[in-house]
Amino acid sequence: MVRMSSTNSSCSLAVGLQRVLIDLARLSIHHGLANRTPFPVGTGGLAPELAVLRATFVTLNLDGHLRGCIGTLQAVRPLAVDIAHNAFAAAFQDHRFTPVSPAEAERLHLHLSLLTPAVPLQFSSEADLLAKIVPFEDGLILEDGGRRGTFLPSVWESLPNPEKFLQHLKLKAGLPVDYWSSGLKVWRYRTESIHH
Repeated sequence: MVRMSSTNSSCSLAVGLQRVLIDLARLSIHHGLANRTPFPVGTGGLAPELAVLRATFVTLNLDGHLRGCIGTLQAVRPLAVDIAHNAFAAAFQDHRFTPVSPAEAERLHLHLSLLTPAVPLQFSSEADLLAKIVPFEDGLILEDGGRRGTFLPSVWESLPNPEKFLQHLKLKAGLPVDYWSSGLKVWRYRTESIHH
C-alpha cells in the first residue's frame, strides 16, 4: 500500500508515480544485494515528474525500528536517480548499521521524503527561532562552525516539543544542547512523503 502525506501540496505526485518510486527504491536495494551498486536508472524514458532535479531522503524501518536513512539536501540528480542512490545508500552505507541482509530486505518498510528547496530562517534569538518553527511540518537544517545536521519533518513524531527538537538537532550536528552563537544558521524545508 502506498500512503501519501504531503505538507507541500504543489508537488504532489500521481499515485502511479509514487508506486514507481517505491518499486525503484526496492529494486535498487535488491540490485545492491546482488551487485553492490545502486540500480542504474536511465533518464531517457522517465516521466517528466521523475526526471526533475529533486533532493530526497530514503528511510528504512524494520520491525518498527530505524534500519537506515540517507539523503541529499540539495537537488543535484533527477528524482528517480536520487531515490535509487539513496535507497542503496540507506541499505548499505549508513554507518550506524550493518548492511541490510537479503532476509531483511524482504521485510523493510520504506519511507521516501521528497524535499522542497531549503529556505533560510531569519531570527534574532533562540526564542525567536523556536517561535518561527512549525512543528510536524518543518524539516530543519542547522549549521555553525563547520558542523551541520538535519531532521526531516517525520522526526516530530518522536520529538514533538520544539525545544527538544532543536536540542536534539544541535546534538546531531555535534553541538551542545545549550549551544548558541550569532553565526548559527537554520534553513526550513517541507517534504512530500511516500510510505510503503
